[in-house]
Amino acid sequence: MPLRNDLRNLAIVAHVDHGKTTLVDALFRQGGMFRDNQVVAERLMDSLDQERERGITILAKTTSVTYGAVTLQIVDTPGHSDFGGEVERSLRMVDGILLLVDAAEGPLPQTRFVLRKALELHLPVVVAINKIDRSDARCEEVVDEVYDLFIELGAQDHQIEFPILYTNAREGTATTDLNVPGTDLRPLVAAVVSTVPAPNDRSAEPFSLQVNQITYDDYVGRLVIGAVLSGTLQSNQIVHVEGVGRSYDARITGVFRFYGVMRKNLDKAVSGDIVALAGIDQVAIGDVISLPESPVSLPTIDVDEPTVAIAFCVNDGPLAGRSGGVYLTSRHLRERLMREGYANVSIRVEAGEGPDQFRVLGRGELQLAVIIETLRREGFELCVRNPEVITRQREGKREEPLERLVVDIPIQHLGALSELLGSRRAQLLDQRHEGERLRLEYRIPTRGLFGLRGQLMTATRGTALATSLFEKWTEWTGPILRRVNGAIIADRTGVATPYAIFHLQSRGVLFIGAGTQVYEGMIIGENARRTDLNVNICKEKKLTNIRAAGKDENVILTPPRIMTLEKSLEWIKDDEMVEVTPQAIRLRKRVLAANRRPVRPNEDNA
Repeated sequence: MPLRNDLRNLAIVAHVDHGKTTLVDALFRQGGMFRDNQVVAERLMDSLDQERERGITILAKTTSVTYGAVTLQIVDTPGHSDFGGEVERSLRMVDGILLLVDAAEGPLPQTRFVLRKALELHLPVVVAINKIDRSDARCEEVVDEVYDLFIELGAQDHQIEFPILYTNAREGTATTDLNVPGTDLRPLVAAVVSTVPAPNDRSAEPFSLQVNQITYDDYVGRLVIGAVLSGTLQSNQIVHVEGVGRSYDARITGVFRFYGVMRKNLDKAVSGDIVALAGIDQVAIGDVISLPESPVSLPTIDVDEPTVAIAFCVNDGPLAGRSGGVYLTSRHLRERLMREGYANVSIRVEAGEGPDQFRVLGRGELQLAVIIETLRREGFELCVRNPEVITRQREGKREEPLERLVVDIPIQHLGALSELLGSRRAQLLDQRHEGERLRLEYRIPTRGLFGLRGQLMTATRGTALATSLFEKWTEWTGPILRRVNGAIIADRTGVATPYAIFHLQSRGVLFIGAGTQVYEGMIIGENARRTDLNVNICKEKKLTNIRAAGKDENVILTPPRIMTLEKSLEWIKDDEMVEVTPQAIRLRKRVLAANRRPVRPNEDNA
């Protein structure tokens, strides 16, 4: 079969913060995308606001760059395990992968995940040891660890014979020999061209494309993205869409290719191209687009099952609609969540306990927190309950997801870490010294990760690095004690006063400052004891016309603990919720009336 020798399709995969998007920036610069005097922002492919704020890639994005006679069609993938569904889908569009590994950190859990998926699809691999300019780089040891990882994952002999390059993505250099400094990325491009096979030229066959990504543009509407598996396609051509519960014809109004960060019109899409099509509205991930006279059926795109669920509820609090929210009803919330489920196959949306509640299932707390933050920025008001793990019944036994946790800490904090993880039923697998730090690998139930990050940072004084990845299902490991302390709860509606806050500071840690609007059932702090504490946070000093002999108290307020969305989701228990609005994030009890809920300690065994 003839080949498209002018084309290479590859995905750049790595663990989070190992330099994927920075490397794409360097390819853009050296591929002639920009003028010499053009001002270019960093991490161009991270176009979403949350991606730039968090410093991570959330959505996989396609682009292309031309080097000489070869065009590299690149898919930049997320590095966080919660967005692994994006990686699984992306690997179906490409013919090889470029695996980036940090020269100091080495292979981490997401490195294992993406490599395992690539080996299952028999994709060739090019390995790049990135960030070789780090002062703690250990390139030779990391190469050995990469080989060990290939062998551990059962790679075949020909898969282990991969090229190795040493790169500095920030400077835009690559070399095959550490003793010979690189000057540009041409060695990397040459290794990709020689290792990743050219796609087959099946343009003589009938057209077919499987929808891999869905995005939206204000000018052309919904865009469906995928690799052309066979045939050719032109604008204004009639196509047939085949999916679960869908079968209809539509007219293509535009054919585009992503070139750098721009989208360019194509006269014709040819077999092997990764393109975006406009004009198809009713479509979902995995649907097949072909010609009406020769419809094609392909296997659906399957990804790993979700492991965490969160209940989304309509905001029924006293301050609903008063914090900048535009969409408050269950109809708005349901429509938006269903749209999210169409565009992201790694999440599922189910009906909740009532008509105003929806259960969203995903890969992890971060993925669901990103969805909640997206809704908040779009003007939604909602309440979310605490994350819960998804269990299943297998052969009469209850099973739960198990994660592989890698923690990197200074040696002096080993005792605190062991005490913290021991109570969460973690099992130590491996322990390695790396200079003055320790790298430890654990197996831990997914439930044991809820609320772990904040406690881990406190126990290690902010010096710990922790990453996790779903590994397998295991038998239920028993109860895990979560938050021990109770909550401090407002018992009436009003405005928090400095006088009341000053006298409550000794009872625990407060989450709000003076002048904050509160209502009955709103959580305003964490109690120092195990019980919940209902308080009057609106109390003012009694004034009289009698001069006091002594002087007034000097009211000195301790700054409150700022509860972000992620911290709030980690903190709440089963009887509590997070109220999310465009202008504020509040904590509250599910039952607001103080006389209708207990204050006794709740042994919240997850």
